[in-house]
Amino acid sequence: MDSPKQASAAHYNDTVVRQFSIMAVVWGVVGMLVGVFIAAQLAWPELNFGIPWLSYGRLRPLHTNAVIFAFGGCALFGTSYYVVQRTCQVRLFAGPLASFTFWGWQLVILAAAISLPLGYTSGKEYAELEWPIDILITLVWVSYAIVFFGTIGIRKVRHIYVANWFYGAFILAVAVLHLVNSAAVPAGFMKSYSAYAGVQDAMVQWWYGHNAVGFFLTAGFLGMMYYFIPKQAGRPVYSYRLSIVHFWALIFTYMWAGPHHLHYTALPDWTQSVGMAFSLILLAPSWGGMINGVMTLSGAWHKLRDDPILRFLIVSLSFYGMSTFEGPMMSIKTVNALSHYTDWTVGHVHSGALGWVGLITMGSLYYLVPRLFGREKMHSIKAIEIHFWLATIGIVLYIAAMWIAGVMQGLMWRAVNTDGTLTYTFVESVKATYPFYVIRVAGGLLYLGGMLIMAWNVWMTAISGRSVAVAIPAIKPAHA
Repeated sequence: MDSPKQASAAHYNDTVVRQFSIMAVVWGVVGMLVGVFIAAQLAWPELNFGIPWLSYGRLRPLHTNAVIFAFGGCALFGTSYYVVQRTCQVRLFAGPLASFTFWGWQLVILAAAISLPLGYTSGKEYAELEWPIDILITLVWVSYAIVFFGTIGIRKVRHIYVANWFYGAFILAVAVLHLVNSAAVPAGFMKSYSAYAGVQDAMVQWWYGHNAVGFFLTAGFLGMMYYFIPKQAGRPVYSYRLSIVHFWALIFTYMWAGPHHLHYTALPDWTQSVGMAFSLILLAPSWGGMINGVMTLSGAWHKLRDDPILRFLIVSLSFYGMSTFEGPMMSIKTVNALSHYTDWTVGHVHSGALGWVGLITMGSLYYLVPRLFGREKMHSIKAIEIHFWLATIGIVLYIAAMWIAGVMQGLMWRAVNTDGTLTYTFVESVKATYPFYVIRVAGGLLYLGGMLIMAWNVWMTAISGRSVAVAIPAIKPAHA
């Protein structure tokens, strides 16, 4: 008779994967609900209700943190723990530490949800949380790295699958980014001053800010893409060689792209130009990854007709391709002169966030959830279908409205009369934007509606299933 410890060692640790997967859906609903509310505030400002902690300036960082770090973060933790166990054919290294990463990360999210509406912020984009919460993030992240790389260290399979390369790069890069950018001098319990000043502070912030996009929202989710698309399609990755080239090119290039946020500022011209050059180079590795993912369907295109989960995964790649074309274009100084500070940037961010991050996460969770609860498939395939169309139409409405609004704003702000005076006041540009803000709210509502359908579907799947212990397969000698 096996002891309980031996028995558990022969099974994957999916408890923490289940916890993170469920919470990803919960925080997804919360983050997108706040997003729709602040989008509505821009169209109808009276929705502030005169309450400080419901004001746009406080809820906007809550929305970005909830969607990126709560929804996206939980999805990355959950999928990486699932993928690293399956591809290494071992149980998670340091199980109690993996459990700590779950509870610690939920505590970070709750602390953010309380402190941001109260106005406690460092004022840094995507790094708004104050120093006590930053310390907790560091502890959780170091634990995450120990669990992930420890699992790779004890693997039974000689080869390290490409998805783990991307997850590993994301974990290491985010650790460095967080430690450097969040360096601060505490000046009270929830108050601190940045360790950097002036343009250096801006430079460090946008090195962090763009790489939060580059490594948290791109590299991590590419790890998802490289595991779940081949699995759902039942096909091997189109080109393994391309995946390795794609990895190294992306990882090297992304780190340098931050200065494109600081065109026409006090940042030295040469630094702005380096940021622009590397942003343009980024197009190649980004599209390499997209092509590799889409071409994995070679010989299985027909599956898109009747597999809505695969549709989520593949359409997410088309949005990834579109966003990574648009980003380099917007980094060109002359284009940036038109696009900067306009809603075009907001449209660009959301084509990546809703289209790439959102859809790839939803597709991956639809793959995971039935397997985590001992079911053949999700409770309702029809509901997945409806969710797909709601999400896709919602994204298109959102980004099309923001693109048009952005270009219009850029042109209105630049327009001058023959005597050199401005043709339009700022208020006129805001007034002209109003219909597009209303369309954005409609797009956001559709996307949120899809997310609520997903939450119901996941809930029904979970309560009708049961938590299953999946045995680790015996390793074949050829793979040892």
